[in-house]
Amino acid sequence: MKVSYYPGCSLHATGKEYDQSMKAVSRALDIELKEVDDWSCCGASSAHSTNFDLSIALSARNLVLAEKDAMDVMVPCAACYNRFKTAEHHLKADKDLKAKIEGVVGAKYQGGIAIRNPIDIIYNEIGIDALAAKVVKPLAGLKPVSYYGCLLLRPPEVCQFENYENPFMMDKMMKAIGADVKMWSYKTDCCGGSLAISKTAIVVDMCDKLMSAAKEADANCVVTACPLCMANLDMRPSEGKKLPIFYFTELISLAMGLPGSKDTFKSHIFDPQPLLKQLGLI
Repeated sequence: MKVSYYPGCSLHATGKEYDQSMKAVSRALDIELKEVDDWSCCGASSAHSTNFDLSIALSARNLVLAEKDAMDVMVPCAACYNRFKTAEHHLKADKDLKAKIEGVVGAKYQGGIAIRNPIDIIYNEIGIDALAAKVVKPLAGLKPVSYYGCLLLRPPEVCQFENYENPFMMDKMMKAIGADVKMWSYKTDCCGGSLAISKTAIVVDMCDKLMSAAKEADANCVVTACPLCMANLDMRPSEGKKLPIFYFTELISLAMGLPGSKDTFKSHIFDPQPLLKQLGLI
């Protein structure tokens, strides 16, 4: 399978471990990634708060560039995914806006490619059985809760991704690689997103609530697919509340025994390596 690949700003900076593990897992699952030529920031997370037209134009420019490859575009970052889907939604619904944005971008938007998150691609195109068949070291003893956050799922009529009340794809992927997935009611609760700098105290409280709930569910780690969630949950919880946080691709890479699968853990702020060593996984 071949797809366009839009890494976005986070995967080239604070979320580089997501980019590294995403590329490794894609190679192992025969997903060929073609990075979108000359991609630029999608506007997350501030453009839509300041200028609506700008927020649509930034994502539209990248969609126009991705359309040149005539393939579905994989968007790993939840915030980028949300902005792309929002732009697509408005451009298809409003002809006048579409014409205006095309004038700004200087190119026609065709709307002919699908915007997809890697959770969707791995689950629906590769399949759970094929994923499980690649596992060489099941993650026995790892007890994650899956955390989607807000941006992959809401608003549901725009994102059109998974069951927005109780998403399950990431749970099933974690089970396929041997983890003991724990159920909880906070899969889609907000972690504070872009308030991390402007309203840090609020974010600390929100993250503490999530970490407490994860521990109550008997989890020993949290798995996410969002760089914003990763940053908040990795940095903001109070001492004594923290748990190791992983990108789901990091754990898939580890279970597959892929080269470099252990290297990304060194980039985490709250070190997950003691847990993994205790479980004999590294």
